[in-house]
Amino acid sequence: MKRHILVLGAGFGGVWSALSAARLLDLNGSTDVQITVLAPQAELRIRPRFYEPNVHEMKASLAELFDATGIQFVEGVAANIDTSGKRVEYIAAPGVHSWLSYDKLVLATGSRLNRPAIEGIERAFDVDEIETAACLERHIKALADYPESEARNTVVVCGGGFTGIETATELPARLRAVLGADAKVNVIVVDRGAEIGAALGKGISPSIAEASAHLGIEWCLDASVAGIDTNGVTLADGRHIQAQTVIWTVGFRASSLTEQVPGERDSLGRLHVDANLKVLGQNDIYAAGDVAYAATDDEGHYAAMSCQHAIALGRHAGNNVAADLLGVPTTAYRQPKYVTCLDLGEWGAVYTEGWDRQLKLVKEEAKTLKGNINSIWIYPPIAERATALAAADPSIPVA
Repeated sequence: MKRHILVLGAGFGGVWSALSAARLLDLNGSTDVQITVLAPQAELRIRPRFYEPNVHEMKASLAELFDATGIQFVEGVAANIDTSGKRVEYIAAPGVHSWLSYDKLVLATGSRLNRPAIEGIERAFDVDEIETAACLERHIKALADYPESEARNTVVVCGGGFTGIETATELPARLRAVLGADAKVNVIVVDRGAEIGAALGKGISPSIAEASAHLGIEWCLDASVAGIDTNGVTLADGRHIQAQTVIWTVGFRASSLTEQVPGERDSLGRLHVDANLKVLGQNDIYAAGDVAYAATDDEGHYAAMSCQHAIALGRHAGNNVAADLLGVPTTAYRQPKYVTCLDLGEWGAVYTEGWDRQLKLVKEEAKTLKGNINSIWIYPPIAERATALAAADPSIPVA
């Protein structure tokens, strides 16, 4: 009977884990190991683009890619991990529960937006999933049917981090496309920071401030949301902002499946892993993507919850889980180069290098780079075996 590598999740970490494992098995002529990906859909959802319009297009089918590379796909939602029995329970359809056994497991189930216990939080939209982003898109398109008012034309974005900024700077154009080119639209970012873009550091914040001024985006600083109602947002200091659209972008946590794996976790729920991305204290479980708390270098930096890191983490986790089974040398995960490319709507974009975010490109130059990242670089390889497996080499730099 074939030995079994089970990969949970078909996001960036999961897809590249499966491909990288297949690559190493192929290089070693191994035919007695089966790779299975368990996920709700056989598609890579391009989550970094969910702030854009036409969000239903932000996905790439994986069926042909998996067929070309000999990776088995099982449709279902992982529900329970039995680490002692080395098996995973999953829900294949409502009321249908099944189990998959494994010799080695790669946990790559990603992260989710964390909604705090704030009154009315259920009224807020988000761009965390295709389905929720599509709900926001339908709402924006429907605004034209509402009577004109300041509240109708106002969107409050809760959170001034990466997701909040990209969402906010895209909104003026999206709103005018619906309400008219001359419509007076109001986009307000509510953020705890003392300065615009403070969460992203001094190297990048001046560009965010310039873009915000150019686009007419208002920042409500040193502020937090106390409640959301049908008329808008109430801040902790008692101020109320009238808005018919509120978008929540604050706080992400690793998949709750990490809680079923004995091991140390960081404040975001990510499992501590060694240099090979094996979960500390576990012999047969690896982690990739947003569920892995992994050192990128020897200077105290750890992988961020981003596709930039998830792709490289997947390439290494898949390689090493296969190497573990085959008894061949592993490849330690290291990703010393870190870049940031932040979309800033019609103003352009900003590109920085290093953890201190040294400014390299702005406006149109950075926007062109961002376009390549979003439409080419983060998509899966073509469904041709040799090309796809070669693309999963862990020695390939991501940034």
